[in-house]
Formats: sequence, structure tokens, C-alpha cells
Amino acid sequence: MTRAVAFLLPAVLALPFATLPLAAQPPATPLTVEKIFAHGSLIGHPPGGLTWSPDSQHLTYLDGGELVDLDPGSGKPHVLVSRAKLASLASATASEEDRDHRSRYGMASYMWAPDSQHLMFDSNGRIWIYDLHTATGLEVGFAGEASGDDPKFAPNDESISFMRNHGPAVVHLREPGTPTILLAPPPNPATLNGEVDWVYEEELETRSNYFWSPDSKFLAFLQMNETDVPQYPITDWIPTHATVETQRFPQPGDPNPSVRVGVVPARGGKTVWVKLPIEPGQDYIPRFGWVDDKTLWIETLTRDHKHKAIYFAALSDGPVHPVLEFADDSFLDDNYDVSIAKGAIVLSNWSDGHTHIYLYSYNEANPTGANAKLERQLTQGDFDVATIYRVDPAQKLVYFASNEGNPLEQQIWKVSFDGQRSQLSTGAGNHQANFSPSGLSYTDRFSSIMSPPTLQLCQTGGKCQVFWTTHAVDPYGLRAPEQLQVKAHDGATLYATLLLPAGSTNPASVPVIVNPYGGPGGQDVANRWSDGLLFDELLAEHGFAVLHTDNRGSGMRGRAFAQAAYHNFGPVQLEDQLTVLDAALAKYPQLDPKRLGWWGWSWGGTFTIYALSHSDRFRAGVAVAPVTDWRNYDSIYTERYMSLPADFPSGYKDFSVVNSAANLKGRLLIAHGTGDDNVHIENTVQFVQKLIEAGIPYDLQIYPRKTHSIAGPDVRTHLYNRILAHFEQYLMPPVQ
Repeated sequence: MTRAVAFLLPAVLALPFATLPLAAQPPATPLTVEKIFAHGSLIGHPPGGLTWSPDSQHLTYLDGGELVDLDPGSGKPHVLVSRAKLASLASATASEEDRDHRSRYGMASYMWAPDSQHLMFDSNGRIWIYDLHTATGLEVGFAGEASGDDPKFAPNDESISFMRNHGPAVVHLREPGTPTILLAPPPNPATLNGEVDWVYEEELETRSNYFWSPDSKFLAFLQMNETDVPQYPITDWIPTHATVETQRFPQPGDPNPSVRVGVVPARGGKTVWVKLPIEPGQDYIPRFGWVDDKTLWIETLTRDHKHKAIYFAALSDGPVHPVLEFADDSFLDDNYDVSIAKGAIVLSNWSDGHTHIYLYSYNEANPTGANAKLERQLTQGDFDVATIYRVDPAQKLVYFASNEGNPLEQQIWKVSFDGQRSQLSTGAGNHQANFSPSGLSYTDRFSSIMSPPTLQLCQTGGKCQVFWTTHAVDPYGLRAPEQLQVKAHDGATLYATLLLPAGSTNPASVPVIVNPYGGPGGQDVANRWSDGLLFDELLAEHGFAVLHTDNRGSGMRGRAFAQAAYHNFGPVQLEDQLTVLDAALAKYPQLDPKRLGWWGWSWGGTFTIYALSHSDRFRAGVAVAPVTDWRNYDSIYTERYMSLPADFPSGYKDFSVVNSAANLKGRLLIAHGTGDDNVHIENTVQFVQKLIEAGIPYDLQIYPRKTHSIAGPDVRTHLYNRILAHFEQYLMPPVQ
């Protein structure tokens, strides 16, 4: 039993959301796992790939296999590219990994040309240009065997580029018959020129590593030399003769990809390399781009995540000048996006204790001549900016989202360069925007804890018109969870939700399932729709109560709240979860303190095992895709919070659940995909070995070929039926 168990119960307060319905009613139609997962999302599929044309005259999205065009003026939709036309552009089915990465990382399947008259489709590596006037598609290039090969139009509309054989390739559209030009081909298979590797894609949220110059004459790209990065084998056991695919995966303390920025002429030629003061194989380049035709900007991050800088570099092999620098004693915020144009630099950081927007200026006529100057902190207060959607230096405006006014909600805002801000969205809940290039219109994806997403087209500062909604969950009579507010031991406020079975009032009659994520950055408890509510409701229909808590270390609560996870990957999080659990047990006598369960996914899966091996209060747990040894996970994520293994050996030992396996209490089910390229299955194998050595029984469910998402109607149905059955078997029998 940990020290977090014995303490005085804190006060627990109700925190109702404005959008919650009144009386809770039994569901009209019972839920089943099959209804939730067997046919895809129960709520349907909101329009995907929402994209504005450069002239802001078209808003397009994919819906039911068609490309729909929504007129921004009238709000009326019409089919722009039919299902048949799109089907004719499709190529072979993508692999499990490709599908997972396209979904997980938001890879675009199409984009508008700068002239707003053509579209480019990326169909699993086959590149098509679709002419809106002739309604015909022309295949112009083949990038590779996988999707996400990062095709782009040149700013002048005369060329396209994409990745081929791990390097940039260019096709000049106005020169028929001209072969594809391969620019800066990598010197060896372990080097990527312009292509994004897994660890940058996952942990730095890098989506592209090459960019056209504004005058379309050059391409700047990031070279990633992974020669010294260890390889991890991912085995496919389905074929008669098993196959092995290797993945470059730097673990804590391993060499990182050695990175540098190069510039190459768009018609071929010598690459010029930018000389940056970074340590090869150690430090990172999260973002870079063009200041103007002759100047690059490059963001660097030290391996310990405590120092970040932005450099300006002259294209003519001139000076590399640091214009901004940031530092933190624990770790910096992970907001890497920067907007640089027309003498203005706009970015966000948490230097004042919350994530806010800052405006800097630089000498537009001589960018490398001097440091940037802080002009103004554009937002300030006890709230966090979530996303900067658009910066308009001409109109001197920034459009963004924040939780100002309510830490559990998100609204859309704009702020001028002189600091005047106003709220654009209305209605309690969560709002996410997609602004047109003109800034005159935007889409608002709105939801609340009890209302699935609704999409509306809005005029900035004006009216909104709904163009997609759903009533698919109405027949199930979903009930709102109780909203809880509890004080942590350091005085921080913890938010939680508790969903109770309908009509259960007898003392100690209801088993409780704790279901947190718990890891850094996440925010589960918020006034927004989550498909997880459906499974919570199903568990409640089966007699379980479900508790969600955002412990310290979670996101959107300021720097101090987030940095509680620094060198603390278990104790503080478990303390907060138990604090809220005991407050809920005290407030709701129908909850049974002797029938407690826990389940989670990824960090939440690790948290499940940590809880069951550091407390004797839980009778059952389910860990999906858990990290069991932090030495097994990637360098960027792990070292951000845990430092290098050599610098924090006690943390790697104490917080890795593989070392506490012999203390496991309760019955554990572990589920893992054999094709998981994020949390490798070695984590589960190593932990199972420790359970065997300790003579502890366990349940194991593997999913062949499945990645970290374990995606697909069949496997999701199977997995959630297993979770339900596990808790029914080990929590439902009353304690004698």
C-alpha cells in the first residue's frame, strides 16, 4: 500500500456543465459492444479532410466516398468529385501501418492547387492532378508504396514535389515529357532527405520536413541520418514464412537521428547545408521554413528539452543568427509551431505559467542583422491557449482557441497585434476551428460532453450555419456523468467525472472502474464529446460505476500542473487518482470500496499496472498496449520527463512496472497488437516473463498485425467484449 492511500478525505464539490440534461432516465435502447464498434463509429462519420481553397471560395470535405464542395457564401453543398471519379483514382489498399499512420497523424489525402482550379490526390503514393473544368484526373508521379509521401504544389503552381526513395522529387507540370527530377538523393538507406521518421512524427508532431521557397526556386529540407539509431524488428507471423520489418527507434540514451537543414535548387544542383550550433545525433530541429526568398528560419531544441532557439540563416551561405532563445529548469512546453512573415513572429509558450501567445518583431529588410524584439504578450491570464489556427500579419490578427473562462471548455478567439481580443464562438462546450485563408469564414466543430460533434460554417464575427450533425445516439438515452471537483494534496484542483448505474442506491452495491489516461499532456475530463462515453454507458448498464480523473501532469492546466510529471512517472499521478477515488467513495455510499477495477490504454495501460502493483485495493485491471519499462520507449518522449537513464537511474527503475511485477495484486488482462510500432510488444513480453517468474497468473490477448490503435470493427468488438467480460468475472461477484 502506498503512502497515497492513508490521508484525510478532501471535500468533493459538484461542478455541473451548462449543457447537461436534467433527470437521468434509463436508456430506451440497451447498448452492446457490437452496436458501439461492429460497424464503425456509432455516431457516424463527420466530414473528413475539411480543406479551404487558396482563394477561400471553396470549402471541401470527404463524405461517403465523395468530395463535397460547400459554398462559403450560401452554405449549400454540391458534389465536386463523384464517388466514381474518386474510385478511379484509388490504388491498391494501404497496409495496416499506413492506414494507422494516415489516421493517427492526420495525413491529407488531397490538397488544392494555388490557382484554386486543380486538386492533387495522394492515393497511397500515386499522385493525381484533378482538373475541375474537365473533371479528369492525370497521374503525374509515383512517390512510393505507402501513403503520406508529402506531395506539394510549388507556390507558382508550375511544379509539384513529393518524396521518392527517401528524397525529394519534382515534376514540372508545364513541361510535358520532362522526367521526374530526383533532388538530393540520400547517400545511404539510413538517411532521409525531407522525409519524416517515426520519432519526429510521433513526438514532435512533425508532418513535413521539406518546403518550397516563396519564389519556387529552391527546396529546403531536413536531412535525418539514422545510421547510428538502433533498429527494432516488427514481426508478421501470419504468413507461413514469417516476415520481419525493421524500424529505426531511438530509445532513452541511444543516438538520435543526426539532423541538418539543406537547400537545393528546384531544377537540380548542389545542396547547400546550413551550419547550426547543434550537437549531431543529440539535438532536434522540430520546425523550419522560409522567412523570405533568401532567408530560412530554423527552430532547434536541445536533447534535454530545456533550451530552444530560433535561428535565421541567409541562403547565400551567410550568417546564422539566433533571434530568439527560451529555457526552462524542468522542460519546455511542447508548442513548436511558429509563424514568421512580414516582420512578425508569433508563437506560444508557458513562460508566465500558462501557455500564451507572444508577438515579436524582426528587421524585414535585414532578417539576420539583429535579435527579434518582444512587442507584446497578446494573451494573459489564468487560462491556456490550445491552438493557434491562423496568423494574418497584413490584418495584424491571430485566431486561436483557449480555455479562458472555463478550464474544461474550449472557445474560438481572435486577438489583434495590439492585444485586443474577442470571442468568436458561442455556446458552452468545445469548439475547434478551421479558418479560410481570407479569415472571413471558418468551420466550427462543436461538441459537449453529452452532444456528439456538430459542424457549422461561420462568418467571422457573424452567423453560423450547421452543415453536419447526428442524432445516432438519441435512442440510447445516454446519461450525464456526475461532475466532481477535488483538491489534491498540494491544493491543486482535480476535475473528475463519475458515471453511476441508473437506480443503484443500496450501500456498497456498485463496483467502480477507474479509467484514466494519466500521462502528460492529456485532458480527458472536459465538456466535449468522447466516443468513450458509449462504453462507459455500457459498463453502467452492466452495473459498474466509471470514474475519470485528470491528475497532475495532465494538460491545459498551466506549467506547474504539467511539470508535476517531471521525474515523477507514477507516485504523484496515483496519489491524485486515489484522492479522487476516496472522495467519490465517501460521497456516494452505493459504491463498493472492496470491488475496484482499473483500465487504460498506452500511458493509461502502464498506469493500470502501476496501480495494481503499488496498491492492494484493486481486484482487476486491463492494460492495453502498456509501456512496462521506460528504457523501451522512445528517446524524445521519455527523456523529456525522465532525463537520460544515466542521469536518473532510480526513476527508470522505480517507475518501470516490469520491476514491480512481483507485487501485482488483482487479476490483470494485457492486450497488445503484434504490429505496434509505438509501444512495442516487447513491453508485454518482458512483463509477462516477470509474472511467470513470480508465479502470478495473468490473462493475455494479442492482436496479430495490429498497431497501437488496434483499429478495425472486428478487433475493437473483440477487445471491448474481452474488457467487459474481464470486469464481470472479477468484479461482479460480491466479496464474501
